[in-house]
Amino acid sequence: MAQFVPAEPFDLVIFGGTGDLSQRKLLPALFHRDRDGQFSDDSRIIAVSRGELAAADFTGFVHDSLRRHLADDEFDEATWQRFSRRLHGQRLDVTTADGWDGLGAALAKEPDHIRVFYLAMLPSLYGSTASNLARAGLTNARSRIVLEKPVGSDHASARAINDEVGCVFEENQVYRIDHYLGKETVQNLAALRFANSLFEPLWRHGAIDHVQITVAEDLGTGNRAEFYDRTGALRDMVQNHMLQLLCLVAMEPPISLSHEELRNEKIKVLKALRPITPDNVKQVTVRGQYTSGAVAGELVKGYQEELGPETASDTETFVAIKAEIDNWRWADTPFYLRTGKRLASKSSEIVLQFRPVAHSIFPKDSGELEPNRLVIRLQPNEGVQLSIVTKEPGPGGFRLRSLPLNLSFTDTYQVRYPDAYERLLMEVLRGNPALFMHREEVERAWGWIDGIIDSWQQSRMKAQDYVAGTWGPTDSVRLLDRDGREWRNPHDD
Repeated sequence: MAQFVPAEPFDLVIFGGTGDLSQRKLLPALFHRDRDGQFSDDSRIIAVSRGELAAADFTGFVHDSLRRHLADDEFDEATWQRFSRRLHGQRLDVTTADGWDGLGAALAKEPDHIRVFYLAMLPSLYGSTASNLARAGLTNARSRIVLEKPVGSDHASARAINDEVGCVFEENQVYRIDHYLGKETVQNLAALRFANSLFEPLWRHGAIDHVQITVAEDLGTGNRAEFYDRTGALRDMVQNHMLQLLCLVAMEPPISLSHEELRNEKIKVLKALRPITPDNVKQVTVRGQYTSGAVAGELVKGYQEELGPETASDTETFVAIKAEIDNWRWADTPFYLRTGKRLASKSSEIVLQFRPVAHSIFPKDSGELEPNRLVIRLQPNEGVQLSIVTKEPGPGGFRLRSLPLNLSFTDTYQVRYPDAYERLLMEVLRGNPALFMHREEVERAWGWIDGIIDSWQQSRMKAQDYVAGTWGPTDSVRLLDRDGREWRNPHDD
């Protein structure tokens, strides 16, 4: 059974402390960790915002937010009484160099605490906030800064942000969060590959026909429509979440699980990604945008309707890519990436499709001899599934059937383990950067994504309509059909 290890005393400063991310993810995650006894009595959570809240009003605001975002059985009064004493509100406009004295005075009360500055704000403010922290004398050798994704909107802006933050903080003090790296199943990839002699010899082009990575959402853009229209699915999901998953699946075995070794192997994968150019972009990528339709039995608006009649947008809400890695392990084994909003269901999974057997010895009427398939479910119902072919029992001939071997983390362990943000916040407090992105990872990922965006623009490749509640535009099916393959849609089994 896993043990919860307490963290050293800390001051966690959340810039954007009353914003959406703080309310939905950060404060509930911190409450859970406090409930499990991982915080010292003198550790503090300081929420920075432009608005001014009296102490009682701020405490009440957090209480109401937690009750909205936690299940009834996750909230208890004893933990709340302890948690509420940690909370401090601080009014501050981070866009100016003035007004930092109040935060400085608060931090000066505990000079020996670990200081974590969590930037839950626009990426364009990362550099100036880091500079103002240094100018106000609030950084020290035990300080850490957390950057939410996306870091920039292209290679140039990402490099500029990294340079600005890097002028204040050493690289080992910078934690670039991708919450997918905190998921239990994503971390289990290392155990699956490197702790089981069954898989690693087969984890290569000779045994694997292709890999599929799907990150599907059934929700639309909602109140993020204006932001999303400047971003799109490629920047919002592929540049960070999906390329990180691709790297973890495709990387060579690291010498150890140290963050340096993991980072080096992931960077090698990014270096080996075959560039996508105007000559082949229409053959290896698909852009889509959802129209009105039914999702889970409910009629929903199309993307253009959500934006409003005054806005005509070609921003993609769906993207599919055939990615190829030019190295010995993965030569001629494509990685198909797919992500989108308003799809048939909310689900994320990695599928490794093995090559078919070289020769069938079974009668033609025994049934289809399906290749083995390893499915790693990230959400919902985290777990691992391996399909194998067996003979159906009983008389009447030799009949074959593909059946799944299932490992459900929830059913097997029957215990609540920390979610992604809980785990990542604790890793920041412990000073462990293994689950975070190095600046070179971010910049190389943007370099590959920039090539796709430039190719779309040069070839004038438009987003195709797809009906909400489906699995995307028809060209996404053709992307695999041209190779004699097909998507495995989640819940197919």
